[in-house]
Amino acid sequence: MSIIISLIVFSLIVIVHEFGHFAVAKKVGICVQEFSVGMGPLLFSRQKGETQYSVRALPFGGFCRMQGEEGDDDDGSKDYDPSRSFNSKTILRRFAVLFAGPGMNFVLAFVLLFIMLGVNGFFLPEVNTVYEGTPAEAAGLQHGDRILKLNGTRLHIYQDYSLVIANYASDEPVDYLIERNGEKLNVTVQPEYNEEEDRYMVGFTFNARSGLFGKQVEGYNRATVADTINADIWTMNYFVKSVVVGFVKLFTFQVKSNEISGPIGMVSMIGDTYEAGLKYSLTDAIMNMATLSALLSTNLGIINLFPIPAMDGGRIAFLLLEGIRRKPVDPEIEGRIHLAGFMLLMACMILIAFNDIVNIIR
Repeated sequence: MSIIISLIVFSLIVIVHEFGHFAVAKKVGICVQEFSVGMGPLLFSRQKGETQYSVRALPFGGFCRMQGEEGDDDDGSKDYDPSRSFNSKTILRRFAVLFAGPGMNFVLAFVLLFIMLGVNGFFLPEVNTVYEGTPAEAAGLQHGDRILKLNGTRLHIYQDYSLVIANYASDEPVDYLIERNGEKLNVTVQPEYNEEEDRYMVGFTFNARSGLFGKQVEGYNRATVADTINADIWTMNYFVKSVVVGFVKLFTFQVKSNEISGPIGMVSMIGDTYEAGLKYSLTDAIMNMATLSALLSTNLGIINLFPIPAMDGGRIAFLLLEGIRRKPVDPEIEGRIHLAGFMLLMACMILIAFNDIVNIIR
């Protein structure tokens, strides 16, 4: 079941990504020679018009092969039209084609999160209940206080609060900038260690909104469409920050090997996420998968925009260089750089896959 669900999730994310390239390429008049889901050996294909639609053996990827994308591919046939080549188009149109893949990943993430938030509702960076005898009560926090900043960091959603707290020494005072009845106030809270919970606690709960499409939860107002869209946008912003922070830690060697997952580890993670939701209901399991799929789709969108050779971001970097130089980089040189980047990515994939296996054995 984990493998089946993982294939569905990966296929959805890849198809949406490659469809972005495909649709914009067609729109600007580029000949798309192949649209593939998967990488490696061909399993089956179907020719429709000028495009071959194919499914390949390795499900963790895909591609949209465009005429002239890898340089001059004139085969001498009478059907060859140089005006429909990728490199014959303007820089702006080529940029649109390359950005459309990651862009569609962001669109998919937005839609999935809107559904999830609309069904489940969401927490707000706003104080709901303040417990007696806690640091929150001693500091003067009250029901309805909206937390604008935490230790100087602007908050928009509950997850922003969690991200700041997770990277902060819990035994040190925490500075809150709150809004109460239209007035901004500075409040300092000294967290207190709770032995039962084995962590430092402040002593209040967060307010929330019932889902736009879900059941009304007693004590909470129902979210409006505007509330849900706002939460959606800032949740995606939170995902992006998490990905960037994660990669900074990775490249500065602040991440342990057991904290890194590739496709094999992700299959296990997807299965665990599905089963955790299934303990409550099928709806919860589906909502869990929607949230995880949104996170993975955002991940793919961000990673593809990094200026890494062979990735969309690497090709966009060459377009920017072409715009600055006012002439393209030698196609042969660019091709070699992208090939080297692709080989490096494959080597990284093998290492990560080996790491996944080691983590599973442990």
